[in-house]
Amino acid sequence: MKKFKIKTGDTVKVIAGEDKGQEGKVLKVLQDSDKVIVESVNMIKKHLKPSAQNPQGGIQEKEAPIHISNVALMDKDGNPTRVRFEVQDGKKVRVSTRTNEVIS
Repeated sequence: MKKFKIKTGDTVKVIAGEDKGQEGKVLKVLQDSDKVIVESVNMIKKHLKPSAQNPQGGIQEKEAPIHISNVALMDKDGNPTRVRFEVQDGKKVRVSTRTNEVIS
């Protein structure tokens, strides 16, 4: 099982690609493909056929996955930072390398 320093619910900033500079909350981490789905980033349009639930059909906008190497975790000050792990009080916690604060 792969281990990532970014988790669901974290605020991240896109540092590379078409959506560079945008920020959002991580909705899902896809471990098998090393990608994350970030809220309102990398939006695509999906064309839907008419069905029983959606008799009209139409075009739906949704977030597409973006590679985890193209996002950086944001600290409390709103700056992108790297992460290291430390053991504090018997628990393994993530710590910002920029500010040395624990990331919850």
